[in-house]
Amino acid sequence: MASYSDVLEYLSALDYPAGKDDVIREAEREGAPPEVLRALRALPPVDYANGNEVARSAGIDAAPEVGRSQRAAQARDRHLRVSQHLRGI
Repeated sequence: MASYSDVLEYLSALDYPAGKDDVIREAEREGAPPEVLRALRALPPVDYANGNEVARSAGIDAAPEVGRSQRAAQARDRHLRVSQHLRGI
């Protein structure tokens, strides 16, 4: 499976915004492995603003070290986006 950093590595020289075909062509030119190309070929045909948007659209997880149970716990935490000093208010 392709990683987030793999996708960004093979698209580092690409000028954005870029369409799906531009993204695939750049990855092929940079010698991306088959799993990266497979993920990029599955992209929706839209214009992408940057490499992070490409990786997210390809369904590649930015933080694979975070397990499912930890993600579920984070989703249940109602105060995830609130600063620590504001949690008691």
